[in-house]
Amino acid sequence: MNSSSYNYSVSGGLSDQLIIAAAKNVIVLALGITINYINGMLILTFRKHQVFYVNPRYILFIHLVVNDVIQLTTSASLFVIGYVLYKINASLCCLLISLAIFTTMNTPLNLAVMAVECYVAVCFPLRHAELCTVKRTYILIGCVWTLSSVTVLPEIFILLATDPLWLVYSSIICLRENLYLHPVSVQIRQIVYLMYLIGVWFVLFFTYIKIFVAAQAANSADGKEKKARNTVLLHGFQLLLCMLTYVDPMIKTGLMRLFPKYAEEVRFVWYVFVHILPRFISPIVYGLRDKTFKQYLKKHLSCIIRPVSKLHPNSI
Repeated sequence: MNSSSYNYSVSGGLSDQLIIAAAKNVIVLALGITINYINGMLILTFRKHQVFYVNPRYILFIHLVVNDVIQLTTSASLFVIGYVLYKINASLCCLLISLAIFTTMNTPLNLAVMAVECYVAVCFPLRHAELCTVKRTYILIGCVWTLSSVTVLPEIFILLATDPLWLVYSSIICLRENLYLHPVSVQIRQIVYLMYLIGVWFVLFFTYIKIFVAAQAANSADGKEKKARNTVLLHGFQLLLCMLTYVDPMIKTGLMRLFPKYAEEVRFVWYVFVHILPRFISPIVYGLRDKTFKQYLKKHLSCIIRPVSKLHPNSI
């Protein structure tokens, strides 16, 4: 009797754990597919209309969207791999983690550049076309990727220099903390994160204050300054969520100590809050708030819906 009840409780506990794990993966995949679908519509809209190709603002926006698609796909893949395969080859983990870090670091830098573009458009409207050219925009995007590489490449070089055979033959749980273990890597990471944190927030606060002052002075009826100010505020909120990545281990460890019984739930909620939700804000800032982009997005969606309605004439 005792043995059968013990077996039942163990099997019941295991089935509960499997159900919870499956639910977490379904939630992550559902959110990832939904956000990537919306971002995919934005990318297709950008590609189909020449008017966006010559506007630095939309070029920066679509770079942010493409970057979010890559980051979200990589992040969700790592999450599912952690449950399905548990351990993978260290070299494959290095590739996935590096791509995730690149794209994660790109987001705050891209937001800072977009805030500067808003600042130039509001405070120097007559020089905007001269200062914000398409060529300079692509150069800035290249600079964003170069600055992001400062975070990743030193850690990769240190790993290759210290233990290349381990990287080829070992299998690990694919987390950055399990891959880049060298103390120098940790120190470089902390220094770079601190520099990015200070630099990006300084840019954001500077541009917001300048736009706010311009809006107060102009008090224009069309509300362009107010809209730009709200856009920078949304950038700030998105940036705040993205910057949580920089203090990820400290805050996550603190929350798990406060709620030790719910460590797994805390880890999951924190993952969704830091790595998935910020990617949902990008479509809102320009895809839904910007009149020009929203107009072309509606045209693109109507072109998709129209053929479907012709295939199903009785559905109306």
